[in-house]
Amino acid sequence: MTLPRRTLGRGSAALDVSVLGLGCMGMSDFYGTADEAEAVATLHRALDLGVTLLDTADMYGPFTNERLVGGAIAGRRDEVQIATKFGNERRPDGSWVGLNGSPDYVRRACDASLERLGVERIDLYYQHRVDPRVPIEDTVGALGELVAAGKVRGIGLSEASAATIRRAHAVHPLTALQTEYSLFSRDLEAEILPTLRELGVGLVPYSPLGRGMLTGALDAAALDPDDFRTTAYPRFMGEARDANLALVEALVALARDKGCTPGQLALAWVLAQGDDVVPIPGTTRVRHLESNAAAAGIALTAEDLAAIEAAVPADAVVGERYASMRSIDR
Repeated sequence: MTLPRRTLGRGSAALDVSVLGLGCMGMSDFYGTADEAEAVATLHRALDLGVTLLDTADMYGPFTNERLVGGAIAGRRDEVQIATKFGNERRPDGSWVGLNGSPDYVRRACDASLERLGVERIDLYYQHRVDPRVPIEDTVGALGELVAAGKVRGIGLSEASAATIRRAHAVHPLTALQTEYSLFSRDLEAEILPTLRELGVGLVPYSPLGRGMLTGALDAAALDPDDFRTTAYPRFMGEARDANLALVEALVALARDKGCTPGQLALAWVLAQGDDVVPIPGTTRVRHLESNAAAAGIALTAEDLAAIEAAVPADAVVGERYASMRSIDR
């Protein structure tokens, strides 16, 4: 199996990647106890399937996820595009420092990530969250310097507003915006997505499966106590969880008729939103990776898309994306 390719960004900022990437966060943090051996097997299987865009961040672990990814790709560097992030500053013990977009920190964070990944250049380097204390022009200016120095190939932002995207892109061309986008999270369609397309900036949706809920296989009431979905995401709590699971049941029925899984149908919907969209579903298991990759082969008709959106209306999802939206640039 070889996945098709898509291009993020335009001109000098363009980056050719697989149509689906792999989010690696859960291999080290946030979703309960991780199995490192299975995580490495999943990364290796991803490369075998033609998944080339691997997404990590310095704060995952913290710091351990970059080492995991770097070790897994050793000897196969030319097969992958590595995306990592800075700006959510954590200490080695896992405690939080805060947002940091200062130019000096950008440079130090990049050097540290290069060392942990064991690579000479980061293919796509994102500001993980916009720091409201630092003008975006200053942060992106430092990122542009890293591109000029050959340490970074393309740059991006994560969870940035349309206005911030415009200001950043005026300083240095952006390759991509990474933000949450799925049948459960469609708020970017009103202003952010049109801005990206006007500027020629690609979209990399994280959590395209609604943090697992859209797979139809998640027992949201029996999550690991260390799984941060139980405390950080209102959509997984109480009456909101029940209402959202009812929406998933409608998706399950459509998937059955289509001959695929609900998760594959949800991913196929994201992929159908444009050739400039490259979702990065996260998983820690080979079997889930293989199922996700198969979504790239599902063709949806206009009737399919209408039925999916009728089953999961954008305004029917209950609960905010995060318990606190303070770090989201709006």
